Amino acid sequence: MKKTHIIAIAVIALGMVALIMAAGDMSTYSNFQKAIEEPGGKHQIVGYLSKDKPMEYDPEVDANLFSFFMKDKKGMEKKVVYIGTKPQDFERSEELVLTGGMQGDEFVATDMLMKCPSKYTDQEIQLKEKIYTENK
Repeated sequence: MKKTHIIAIAVIALGMVALIMAAGDMSTYSNFQKAIEEPGGKHQIVGYLSKDKPMEYDPEVDANLFSFFMKDKKGMEKKVVYIGTKPQDFERSEELVLTGGMQGDEFVATDMLMKCPSKYTDQEIQLKEKIYTENK
């Protein structure tokens, strides 16, 4: 067997191992109840910011600690402790996706994705489409 064949087989094998490992990390969205039932596990929870509850962020004490309350899609509300800085325009977010796990009564998140509201309303989009098609 030639040296190039051995290298090609090794590269293919490494690629297959990488795909199998990546597939193991892919997970579906969870909720707070599942996170409570499976402590120590890593969960991705989709929910909404509870705007009527307090948010705590004091960068002078700890710039990488931010806490707030969130409701998951099933309606369960929990306190979230995010290990990171408070994102800009956090209060305007429409939806949150948190990655982390339960520690006691709190959900400790290590990663957060925010779905922010569209900066265009439906009327503005339709108007811009109309102007665009008229100018063609």
